[in-house]
Amino acid sequence: MLAFLLLELWWYSCLDNKYRLEFPDMSDEVLLERHDGWAEIVLNRPATKNAIDGPYGELLAEHASALNADPSIGVVLLRGAGGAFCSGLDLKAFNADPAPAWQAEFQTIWRQAHKALFNLNAALVTGVERYAINGGAALALAGDFMLIGKEAFLQVGEVQQGMAAPYNLAWLRLRHSEAVTAQVALLGRRISGDMAVTMGLAVESVADDQVLERAQVFTQELAQYPEGAMAHVKSISRRYSELDADVWFDRAFAAGPAPSQRPRAND
Repeated sequence: MLAFLLLELWWYSCLDNKYRLEFPDMSDEVLLERHDGWAEIVLNRPATKNAIDGPYGELLAEHASALNADPSIGVVLLRGAGGAFCSGLDLKAFNADPAPAWQAEFQTIWRQAHKALFNLNAALVTGVERYAINGGAALALAGDFMLIGKEAFLQVGEVQQGMAAPYNLAWLRLRHSEAVTAQVALLGRRISGDMAVTMGLAVESVADDQVLERAQVFTQELAQYPEGAMAHVKSISRRYSELDADVWFDRAFAAGPAPSQRPRAND
């Protein structure tokens, strides 16, 4: 009888270990750090170069929405952990067998993340270290202000794979001209930090090992403006477009997938 009980305890222990391996805690994939008048949203998957998956998108939307409910936060810095911004979609996670439970809802999850950034009342600063690629580039372009390393690069490379890049296109057309959009999204080439500044995509390029420090200082400087000032200016600016987030992003998706695009997650 004792041997049977020990065997049963061992079996349940194995099941518990198996459960923990298959369903790891993902609550720290994106971190929220609050400061005096400003906050940081940290993409926190350094082992994957902060690649995008479902839980990451959910947390990004959750944190951005939480900050939007706090009028004391005037500026938000979006950055990556581990010395890189974002390498794009986590293809290993998307191609996993069996598919993760979140995969079927990823388009909705990712739309909610971009909507939350679009609706952010606070000014959004993005600090780009090393690279921001494809879906990661869309997050970098979501910023009202981008700071980037001189040797870092931004790349919207989907066109070279015969794919569309709807969120990248939506953010580009919200903030930049058709000419700049063409250089970024039609060519699909790497855009260095200095080139990003020349094109108006970024406000500053600094030495790569100084990106995080400079982005934090820049964010703190903006946080010294009178409370609510930046939110008020953003609200006036958005009135000129008279569009909500879904209407704006729907325009980018209206044409459908690129001719050679196989069904997969969008950027």
